[in-house]
Amino acid sequence: MRELRVFNLIVTCPRGAEFDAVYGIKDLLSEVGDSEAEAWETDVSGLILARTRLDPIEAARRIRDYVKVNPDRVGVVRRIIPIQRCVQSKIEAIVDAVKDLKDIIRYEEKFRITIEKRHTQLGSREIIAETAKLIDRKVDLENPDKIVLIEVVGPVTGISVLKPSDIVNLEREVGGVE
Repeated sequence: MRELRVFNLIVTCPRGAEFDAVYGIKDLLSEVGDSEAEAWETDVSGLILARTRLDPIEAARRIRDYVKVNPDRVGVVRRIIPIQRCVQSKIEAIVDAVKDLKDIIRYEEKFRITIEKRHTQLGSREIIAETAKLIDRKVDLENPDKIVLIEVVGPVTGISVLKPSDIVNLEREVGGVE
């Protein structure tokens, strides 16, 4: 098996703008404290992956704050999704990662599972069935306190337990991006 390329940020951009987005996210990460960040294109149009030395949730927050003051620096970067675990795209590995992260959801909090799949044969129903039974909390599909986010990108899957506000949508938050 070829080595997994570990990432901790998923970045979206317009289709065809992936090359510019790679440099854009590296520049933004440099501006907020990580001049050694890496980013690379994927086989998926409009999607790049990045690895920062910063905590990925903190990196996304810093970028949100930075572009509010410097909206001209957004470029083609649209959404920034923090990833807390990166595993092989296999049910067992995904289940183990969710086990590790599930306690981020406090007992009184409600959650939902969101799955984004690209270039995989894994079934959403199977992923949901196997991971949902691990979490003894109330489900709220419309207004969850936390989202168990499972992002399958071919052979690699990124997993996070996030507040909805941890996903940064620069297009919506800054508006008027190019």
